[in-house]
Formats: sequence, structure tokens, C-alpha cells
Amino acid sequence: AMDGAPPPTSPTGLSAYVAVSQLLGLTLLATTGAWLGRYRGGVAWHSPLQFNAHPLCMVLGMVFLQGDALLVYRVFRHEAKRSTKALHALLHGLALLIALVGIIAVFESHRTKGIPDMYSLHSWCGMATFVLYLLQWFLGCGFFLFPNASFSLRGWYKPQHIFFGITLFILSIASCLLGITEMLLFKISDSYSHFVPEGILANTLGVLLVAFGLVVSYVLTREEWKRPPLAEELALSMDFKTLTEGESPGG
Repeated sequence: AMDGAPPPTSPTGLSAYVAVSQLLGLTLLATTGAWLGRYRGGVAWHSPLQFNAHPLCMVLGMVFLQGDALLVYRVFRHEAKRSTKALHALLHGLALLIALVGIIAVFESHRTKGIPDMYSLHSWCGMATFVLYLLQWFLGCGFFLFPNASFSLRGWYKPQHIFFGITLFILSIASCLLGITEMLLFKISDSYSHFVPEGILANTLGVLLVAFGLVVSYVLTREEWKRPPLAEELALSMDFKTLTEGESPGG
């Protein structure tokens, strides 16, 4: 900017897709709140309504915030890498905390009502996704945010981290879809097939979850929309590789 050069811009179409993803994300949160408030009595802790904190927290944490954490490297393309990493880890950590609240809510609700835990496909998939997501977060912090690993080891792990990041996001949405179906079958099994308003609203939430997942995944998989390394990052990377691997900057 000091030499009069124009400020860097985002690739064509990226901003539009990110905006659509945020609109979908806010809409699915509003739809979740409307479903729980209008048809399930709302949300309250240490009450018969405690269970309702579970779907709200899982949609907010494991879908919306996780999706936004994945988009950080596409949105903040020209900020310092260290700051971008910290924001990426912070959003994932916040998603984990909110999801943990949702898990506590469902276990406490089950215990109060005498309902058995961990017997359904939804609970198996959901708990596996949460545990793997927690492991992914710890590994990501260890390899990249507080790196003690060698350059070559970090280079090997990075594709695994990216792959499992997208995979866990998809699994989170799939677990939510299973949960929505399970909740509808428990609550309105007699009337669900008659296209009652609650069923239509919950199905709409499912469609919004899929749409949000598709848009975020599309942004993440567009090769030309990846965050370009800044000049100082390339220099630091080569210096780090030279110090840790004993290689010359020229390869």
C-alpha cells in the first residue's frame, strides 16, 4: 500500500459464495430456534426442556462455527498467517465447547428421564464425530499453532489435516440429519407422514444443513480460491526448512 499499489482483492466469485454460506448458516440457526421454540417448548437448563439445548448447540457448534472455521483461510487471505491460524483454532475450540454443552445436556436429560444412552445410530455417529473432531483440534494445535514438529512431518500431516477437516464437517452434518429424523420419529411419529407443519419445518432445517455443507465444501475445494502464501511466509518457510532439515533454500 505504501508504494501506491492497489489493495489485494478476493478472486471472482469467492465473496459471493462466502456471503451465501453465511446467509444459509444464519438461516439454519434461526430455523433451529424456530423449531425448538414453536413446537418443542424452547430451551431451559435443569428442566424437562434441557434436551432441546442439544440440537441447538450441535447445529451452532458442529455445523455453523465449524464451517466458519474452515472458511477462515479463504476469507482472511492477506492477513498474517499466525493470526489466521489463531482464529482458525479459536473458532474450532469454541465449536467444541458449545458441542460439549450440547452433549452434557442430552446425557443429563436422559438420566433425569430414565432414557438409555448411546444405543442409536445417531448417537454412535455423533459421539464418534465429536471425539475425532477433538483429536483433530489437538493435533492441529500441536503441529501448526504451537509447532514442535519438523518441517517434513508438518508437510506430511497437512494433507491429512485438510482431508479430515472436510470429512468431519460432512460427518457433523450427517449426524445432525440423523438426529433430526430420530427426534421427529420420537415426537410426531403418528402425524409425521401427514405433512404436519413441524415435520415440514424440521425437513427444511435438514435441507438448509445440506445446502450449507455443499456451499462451504465448494468454497474449500476450489483450487484457485486457496489462500496464497505471502512473500514473508515463503521466506520464513525456506529458512525454517533449512534450519530443521539441513537443506539449502534452493532445494
